[in-house]
Amino acid sequence: MDCVRSLHASASSSSSCSQLLRHKRFGFLHNQLKCRRSVAALGNKTSFRSLHHKSSSLRILCAVGVSPPQSIEEEKETKMKSKSKDGHGKVWLNIRLDHQVEFGESIAVLGSSKELGLWKKKVPLNWTESGWVCQLEFKGDEAIEYKFVNVRADKSMLWESGDNRVLKLPSGGSFGMVCHWNAIGENVDLFPLDKEDGVELKGSSVAETASTPEVGTSPFVGQWKGNAISFMRSNEHRDRESGRNWDTSGLEGLSLKLVEGDQNARNWWRKLEVVRDILLESSQSEERLSALINSSIYLKWINTGQIPCFEDGGHHRPNRHAEISRVIFRELERISCRKDTSPQEVLVIRKIHPCLPSFKAEFTASVPLTRIRDIAHRNDIPHDLKQEIKHTIQNKLHRNAGPEDLIATEAMLARITKKPGQYSEAFVEQFKIFHHELKDFFNAGSLAEQLESIKESIDDKGRSALTLFLECKKGLDASAESSKVMGSDFLFKTMQSLSALRDIISKGLESGLRNDASDAAIAMRQKWRLCEIGLEDYSFILLSRFANELEAMGGAHWLAQNVKSKDVSSWNDPLGALIVGVHQLRLSGWKPEECAAIENELLAWKTRGLSETEASEDGKTIWGLRHKATLDRARRLTEEYSEALLQIFPQNVQVLGKAFGIPENSVRTYAEAEIRASVIFQVSKLCTLLLKAVRTTIGSHGWDVIVPGTAMGTLVQVERIVPGSIPSSVEGPVVLVVNKADGDEEVTAAGSNIVGVVLLQELPHLSHLGVRARQEKVVFVTCEDDDKIADIQKHKGKYVRLEASSSSVDIHPSSENSNGNVAVKNLSGVVAPKVKSRGTPDSSWSAAKSESNQWVSAGGVLLLADAKAHNSGAKAAACGSLASLAAASDKVFSDQGVPASFNVPAGAVIPFGFMELALEQSKSMESFRSLVDKIETLKLESGELDKVCGQLQELISSLQPSKDIIDRIAKIFPGNSRLIVRSSANVEDLAGMSAAGLYDSIPNVSLSNPTVFASSICRVWASLYTRRAVLSRRIAGVPQKDATMAILVQEMLSPDLSFVLHTVSPTDQDHNLVEAEIASGLGETLASGTRGTPWRISSGKFDGNVRTLAFANFSEELLGAGPADGEVIHLTVDYSKKPLTVDPVFRRQLGQRLGAVGFFLEQKFGCPQDVEGCVVGKDIFIVQTRPQPL
Repeated sequence: MDCVRSLHASASSSSSCSQLLRHKRFGFLHNQLKCRRSVAALGNKTSFRSLHHKSSSLRILCAVGVSPPQSIEEEKETKMKSKSKDGHGKVWLNIRLDHQVEFGESIAVLGSSKELGLWKKKVPLNWTESGWVCQLEFKGDEAIEYKFVNVRADKSMLWESGDNRVLKLPSGGSFGMVCHWNAIGENVDLFPLDKEDGVELKGSSVAETASTPEVGTSPFVGQWKGNAISFMRSNEHRDRESGRNWDTSGLEGLSLKLVEGDQNARNWWRKLEVVRDILLESSQSEERLSALINSSIYLKWINTGQIPCFEDGGHHRPNRHAEISRVIFRELERISCRKDTSPQEVLVIRKIHPCLPSFKAEFTASVPLTRIRDIAHRNDIPHDLKQEIKHTIQNKLHRNAGPEDLIATEAMLARITKKPGQYSEAFVEQFKIFHHELKDFFNAGSLAEQLESIKESIDDKGRSALTLFLECKKGLDASAESSKVMGSDFLFKTMQSLSALRDIISKGLESGLRNDASDAAIAMRQKWRLCEIGLEDYSFILLSRFANELEAMGGAHWLAQNVKSKDVSSWNDPLGALIVGVHQLRLSGWKPEECAAIENELLAWKTRGLSETEASEDGKTIWGLRHKATLDRARRLTEEYSEALLQIFPQNVQVLGKAFGIPENSVRTYAEAEIRASVIFQVSKLCTLLLKAVRTTIGSHGWDVIVPGTAMGTLVQVERIVPGSIPSSVEGPVVLVVNKADGDEEVTAAGSNIVGVVLLQELPHLSHLGVRARQEKVVFVTCEDDDKIADIQKHKGKYVRLEASSSSVDIHPSSENSNGNVAVKNLSGVVAPKVKSRGTPDSSWSAAKSESNQWVSAGGVLLLADAKAHNSGAKAAACGSLASLAAASDKVFSDQGVPASFNVPAGAVIPFGFMELALEQSKSMESFRSLVDKIETLKLESGELDKVCGQLQELISSLQPSKDIIDRIAKIFPGNSRLIVRSSANVEDLAGMSAAGLYDSIPNVSLSNPTVFASSICRVWASLYTRRAVLSRRIAGVPQKDATMAILVQEMLSPDLSFVLHTVSPTDQDHNLVEAEIASGLGETLASGTRGTPWRISSGKFDGNVRTLAFANFSEELLGAGPADGEVIHLTVDYSKKPLTVDPVFRRQLGQRLGAVGFFLEQKFGCPQDVEGCVVGKDIFIVQTRPQPL
């Protein structure tokens, strides 16, 4: 039986969450958590058959409770399979191990029989809230030996201690058994299961008798975690209450208000009032998200019975609950439609909706749900039964309704229908109708029931879509029960009909809720909202069935083999399923623009197919690289979703769980279950599977080498590359495993003993972090393959050897421990001894500092052609040289006749000394010098360095550049010009000190707004004293007092593309290749801060051969449009519309032009160059060049 809700699982402790954050990857998460099943091999079939699985995937249920191990549909499947067997000579065994493990671990069983893997192959158990379960079929009258094993995150196994367990099986039948970890000698009883049921229902004791599919059981039964229902023949409710304790120690703010509110709210309607008040009071404040999160957790625990509801002596009919629910619903809808509502708020709001009761007119009536009163006074049922119905259901419901009333009603319904004919048909029929009404009040009906309830309110187009979906669903569900093979076409028809219907419903909800909407309209909108959420839940089932069927077909290996034979037709269905999954996320409001772009790309690549060649490149490789870019982007979307959940729930769950006395297991598993219960989980599974196949196709195996070489050191894993991240207990050289990076970090700032880095995400090769790592001679690789990440983590704390080349990467334990003075070897075989300082840059910085005052007295602003290193810094000087070279470049051609022509944007320089002049004029020089003296020796660990750096930046940012400077610049640029204000320090772009990305640039400013322009100059000056900049100079041996900053002002271009060139291949040091990394829009995307990868192209200097190394998948491009206020616009990128991705001829031509320009600059400057530039229309502009670190 399907249902509209998602019943998610409870809480996650901080330890489990931090572990997930350490692993970061969603792919790793679902590899560890995914529900497994045994499937027969299907061979190389080209079509899918309908999936029939016992417990392969999670079912999202939602109104109350925790994500179950099986969907109700899956339980029905299992029942039908059980019924198809006569049971003769067979034993059907439902095994449950009552045990909880650490986050990321799982349980399996091995044993002496074939069904238990003959001690060789482990049989995985599925996770449920009450333990780990599986169902197996054995031959009768056998004796089997077995043991449970804990499968750790690194795939190692921990066995139960002691002798093997032994079980003598009966001759036949269906049985259940419950075991406990390490309790080898325990007496395990086999309890018979009803042959009609086949398997035991999970949940409370009520659940065993409450499932009657023909009357539409609600999901409350299997998910109830409160007290078991017992039927009373008098008013004993208050006598049956158990004492409650609240722990408010350490609480503050909204959490304290919620808990104190609950202390005074015994019954359900008062608890709903607490939620209403918190949401309304926080709706306009910064606490809105916190209010939503706390309310979501609180309502879920109420609906699962973990926070109990009691009578309070008053009479409050269900209409009181309905009225409060309407107020809450209106507020949630109002927040959802606000322009400033965050994706996180939308995510949480969707979890609150299913926990609210209905407020249809029949439930807001003064005396709602009266049918139960008539039933309790019938004369055709026994007196004792009448008393039980009256006191357990009728009186309780009409005095203080609560979720426990639906549990009691379903338990009673199961009881009176267990033996047909025991009670009158009229009585049973009336009770079924009441049960249906009560489900409607709790919004706990099935998806089909919910959809039927909106049928009359939808237009003809919507009604047709609704009818089609219900027909498809009915056929699909029937095929599952009858084991009839429907084929993938019917499954996709169902997916498509679901998406079409959900599109229509979502469109109807887009307009928001009118202030003058009638109560009936608001009530119907609630039904529409619940149907929309229910369709998302059912898409989880469809995607789960598809994903498991794809695994059964051979999964990634099968798909990769088909690509190898140049047949990609088998990819159509998997890509189509992924498109459906991403579309569901889009309709749910999770980053809709990003979802739309991913959908468009996947559809374009699916339509495009596989070509023999693209331009002069291998078509199969280009096909694989193009798909990899979009699949990486889709998986990044799932990771961001999981990271959002981990930021939203764990700490709040832990705080509230302690306060309310929620069981530790419910607290610990909350976030895990939320992730597993989301469609995002299925999207992640599909992404991971398809990525694995693509990597096999292009031969990447999940590694990407940024800086090749060999390094040895202790393997340490950290969240980010920041100072203080390496434990003080670690001595000697370190190979760092890093979960996340923005791209503008500096490796040695985290420790001068870092010799190698393994980053667990993608990174542009020519990002600032990559350039600095190359300059610092740190071996640097990235890894995105979950299996390889798990292997790496096995070596944490060990001394390892990291070997990275363009063809392979290897990490293995090493016995060579040089006690802190390890050598780092690059590809050429040159050994660089590991020392505290990475070397001293050229000394031009000292000369520039000593001469800075003369440039102030000489008159101020310089034209770009007059900029020299000693007065304006190496960056501005190089731009001046570029301006003169640009005039000659249009006469230079490559061997293939490709022009090396380029332009340079107009520019001017505010030379050294003007920051110091502004300090003198503001009488701040003494304070400035005092602070600079302090940062020379302050230690990072105390936090004092951060404090003084902040004071320096605040002081400099408050300065006012002289009006004369602004006026002089205004004479050089037209008043309406958009400009970029850039750094040109005496300590950057030097031969031994590139300082790439270390200092700020402020784009999109104009002299028409002199206040913003002046502020931009000061912000660039102030960036000289960020913590990273100070530490970088300290490591390089540059005194802080000797650092100074010039300002390079240039015309800001509006580029189609921005690029970074290295005129020697940074990966394999090939001097014959120019390698480019390219991004859409402004170049800041490339430099730092944005997750994703750029287009990567190599071009031969002499043969003009262009090779595509990677396609771009940055989610956003930055544009200098809008007001000239120092800010840029972020736009979502759709690469199916970008020529560099879809047009191989354009890609080859641009690659050859960039190669020609790079080679020309290398020759003119006399050494390999690190070049930055952009493409505007058909023109190439160069904005910067510096020596390339090798």
